[in-house]
Amino acid sequence: MLVVHNISLPPGQYGGPAIEEFFCNRLNSDDHPYFKTIADMRVSSHVLIRRDGHCVQFVSLLERAWHAGRSVFDGCPECNDFSIGIELEGTDDEPYAAAQYDALAEVTMGIMRAWPAITLERLAGHSDIAPGRKTDPGPAFDWSHYRQCLSVRALANGAGNRGSAS
Repeated sequence: MLVVHNISLPPGQYGGPAIEEFFCNRLNSDDHPYFKTIADMRVSSHVLIRRDGHCVQFVSLLERAWHAGRSVFDGCPECNDFSIGIELEGTDDEPYAAAQYDALAEVTMGIMRAWPAITLERLAGHSDIAPGRKTDPGPAFDWSHYRQCLSVRALANGAGNRGSAS
């Protein structure tokens, strides 16, 4: 499965090296008061998609990343064991950039080609697999637009739709 997340460090601020430093366990907790609250966390994601659509990969898609935490999908616990985590630079409540949807669709299509078991039905938000604990990617994430971007890419690549795009 593929799990969509969001992150901004400090919260609500974009750009800068903090996300990369956090995922690489090099975040200086003295750089911002919020960083002290997450200083002991050890998390990672497979890919980060910046506001401008630039992608940064942290973990091989063939390896386990620590992005889902306590989670369940389709009755299977511990989603880190069988999922790919994609972080969007953003917050729950601020619209994501068009470039991010384009990049997310491109990355998703590549993942779906490499792992045919990852269908549209196996795309989820962090909030879907850890309800009550996580809220991302939040109400600002437009699932319908994301699926439409995937459909357009699938048609352009001659792949057709694998699963329902609505």
